[in-house]
Amino acid sequence: MIQKRIALLFLCVLCAVLTACGVPNAAEEKTAAYTVTDIEGTEVAFPAPPKRIITLSMSTDETMLGLVEPERMAAVNTLLDDPVSSNVTGLVKAIPQRIGNPTVEEIIALQPDLVVVPDWGDLTMVPSLREAGLKVVVCKGARNLTEIRETVTLLAAAAGEPERGQKLLSMMDAKLAEIQDKVAQIPQTERKTVVLISLMSGYGGLGSSFDEACRYAGVINGRAELGIRDFQVMTKEQLVQIDPDILFLPTYNDHGNYDVQKFRREYLDDPSLQTMKAIRTKAFAEPFEGYIYNCSQDFAFGVQEIAYRVYGDAFKQSEHEHLSAVE
Repeated sequence: MIQKRIALLFLCVLCAVLTACGVPNAAEEKTAAYTVTDIEGTEVAFPAPPKRIITLSMSTDETMLGLVEPERMAAVNTLLDDPVSSNVTGLVKAIPQRIGNPTVEEIIALQPDLVVVPDWGDLTMVPSLREAGLKVVVCKGARNLTEIRETVTLLAAAAGEPERGQKLLSMMDAKLAEIQDKVAQIPQTERKTVVLISLMSGYGGLGSSFDEACRYAGVINGRAELGIRDFQVMTKEQLVQIDPDILFLPTYNDHGNYDVQKFRREYLDDPSLQTMKAIRTKAFAEPFEGYIYNCSQDFAFGVQEIAYRVYGDAFKQSEHEHLSAVE
C-alpha cells in the first residue's frame, strides 16, 4: 500500500512538472500579447494595449491622438493647448495632465504603460525609464512624409491598434490625393514662389517637411530652389536673391510672452529688403502654424494650408481639422 501511494505521488509530481514546462500559465500568455520592435531594434512586449500613454513630442502626441481615444493618454505636450500652434486644442481638453520636457522622475510619477520617445529628443533617459520597468518605444522624429508613415505604423503597433494605423494612412493618402487633384489644375506658369520666415531660422529649406509640403501644394519653396538645405540659415542677401512672390510670416507669440511683431519688423522694415517683390506688393500671409509645422498625419492639412494661402479659397479649410481612425 505504501509503495502504491509513493508511486501515485510520484506520478502527480511528474504530471505537475510536465504541465508547468509544456503549457504557459495565464500570466505568461498575458505578457506575450504582442511585441513591437522600435527603430533602435529593441523589442518591447505588451501584456495588453496600453491605457496610459505618454509621448515626448507634440507631433507624436498628434499622431497618437489619431490612433487612440483621448482617455488613453496620460498626458500631452503643453503646446497642444496653444491655439496658434495646435489644431487639436478641443480634443485635448479632456486630458488632465500636461508635460513639456519632463524628467525621468516626472514621467515615472505619471505611471504610464507606454512611453514614446522620438529620436530627436533626449535618448539618454531611455535606459533609466526601462530600468524603472516602463515600456519605452523609440520612434523617428518625423521630418518628411515617409518618416511620418513609418511613425504612424510603429505607434499604431505599440498602441495595439495596427488596423487603425492602416486606416489612418489611407485617410492621409486620400486627403493628399484630393488636394493634388486641385493643384493639378493650376498652370505651371501661375505657380508661385514662397519663403517661410520662421522663428527657427534654419527651418524650411531643402529636405524639410515644409519643403515637401510645398511640392505637394504646387508651390515653389524659395529656400530649396536656391539650394539652401534644412538647418542652414538663410541670409537676407539670399532672400533678396530669391525674390519670392509671397512671404509666410510667423505668428507664434508664446501666449503673449514673445514679441513676434518685433521679429517680423526685422524683415519688413529692413531697408535692404524693400526692393523685394513680396515687400513691394505687401504679399504677406500668416499660415496657421498648427498645420505648416505639423509632422503627424495632419501633414496633409499643412499641404492644403500652403495651397490656400498661395492660391486662394479653393483650398480653404478650418483650423481644427484632424485625421483620426478612432470612431
